Amino acid sequence: MLFLGIDIGSSSIKVALLDGQLGRTIASAQYPESEELPINAPKQGFAEQDPESWWQGTVHAFNHLKKTKNFDPATIGGIGISYQMHGLVMLDEAGKVLRPSIIWCDSRAVELGDKAFETIGTQRCLNQFLNSPGNFTASKLAWVKQNEPQLYRKLHKIMLPGDFIAYKLSGDMTTTVSGLSEGVLWDFKKNSIADEVLDHYGIEEHQLSDIVPTLGIQTKVGSVAADELGIRHGTPITYRAGDQPNNAFSLNVLKPGEVAATAGTSAVIYAVTDQDAYDRQSRVNTFLHVNNATKEKRNGVLVCVNGSGILYNWLRKIMGTGHQLPDYETLNALSKDVSPGSEGLQLFPFGNGAERILTNKNVQASMRNLDFNIHQAGHVVRAAKEGIVFALKYGFDILSDMGVGSNVVRAGKANMFLSPVFRETFVNTTKTELEFYDTNGAEGAARAAALGAGFYKNEKEAFTGLQCIDKISPDLELVKKYEDIYGEWKSELISTILI
Repeated sequence: MLFLGIDIGSSSIKVALLDGQLGRTIASAQYPESEELPINAPKQGFAEQDPESWWQGTVHAFNHLKKTKNFDPATIGGIGISYQMHGLVMLDEAGKVLRPSIIWCDSRAVELGDKAFETIGTQRCLNQFLNSPGNFTASKLAWVKQNEPQLYRKLHKIMLPGDFIAYKLSGDMTTTVSGLSEGVLWDFKKNSIADEVLDHYGIEEHQLSDIVPTLGIQTKVGSVAADELGIRHGTPITYRAGDQPNNAFSLNVLKPGEVAATAGTSAVIYAVTDQDAYDRQSRVNTFLHVNNATKEKRNGVLVCVNGSGILYNWLRKIMGTGHQLPDYETLNALSKDVSPGSEGLQLFPFGNGAERILTNKNVQASMRNLDFNIHQAGHVVRAAKEGIVFALKYGFDILSDMGVGSNVVRAGKANMFLSPVFRETFVNTTKTELEFYDTNGAEGAARAAALGAGFYKNEKEAFTGLQCIDKISPDLELVKKYEDIYGEWKSELISTILI
């Protein structure tokens, strides 16, 4: 039996077709194929995308999948959805999108979230929600309520990006408990909707979508989507999760003490715990993991650096001439002969909105120690990679202080991890062994769809087809070198940027 995974990213839409018996992907596609989806920034700190563009991208990618692989869509036994986290989608009673989605890296609601944190009570928020309301979905909706009241009055339901794709597939307005937790709309202690957050912002509970299981039968493909995609009417949607919990699932990171990493548009460390863990300064996020259950608590603790792949794409653009942009392999080649530390050049990759690990400060990106007589393009590229890893290390240490973490990290061999320089910097700065798996978010969503549909009886069976393809261990000599380089970077961050 076949299972379809859909991954709604802010850069592209990916789809994967998993053969359940083989336990591996037999075809995949993405849209756009070479460029990236646009992110609109009507004001500084704003970031928006049209939700309908995600759906059209899904249709394009699926049609391309059908051309790539000859298969009968009627044999698809379940659909799984992964999506960019924290976005706000607003629908009216007719199911029409009311405004562009305020996506994950938008910073406009920071002040509202900070005020809610203070008013509700910092310790109360951390105890009950394991997070500050911060710049998450609830706060973004509060911003619309305050700044666009006429539009807000038309609101029927709010959704996360993955909820919207499930709605386009089914016609049903639904969400998950895991999704509510990522919007800081879930009370971990009461195991119910966070009514204190709703009350503070004046949000009505009926404006939230109906709750369905994260893993299991959520809804079914309706006639409109069935006709548009050529998928069987009634095909079950059996999984939905934010991109980082889903990335962890893709890598079989499901048990306490296991850790996943990714470095796409943003860079993330995601650790699983069975504790209601939080950072007292709220510099990390804790959400319900995809396999959380009443008898087996599973939370995911997330460290995020907003500027990763988006920084690399920026480098491509500024290093290009005319219409000719260097590809990522070219950038990787530029940096490979530059020694660790980039001959003193430091880059701080914080140019993509408010950074949670910096207590929601929007400090912008910057370079230090630039010498026109020494530094060339390769130094800038290497300093960018090192800056991303150093920012992750800064967050990694927060996890360690919380008692959450591991000396082994799993990652898909993709995006920034394709760079040997990035991999070397990561393992020797974090002092962890890095395990690589040939998988991605779309495949993970398809695998989870098979588990949610009951095709796989348990998690162990679901991952029979997933194999570790490579391991990289720290080098003691390089560990010492990177320890010194990171120490200088961190000192500059604290003494100059964060003052």
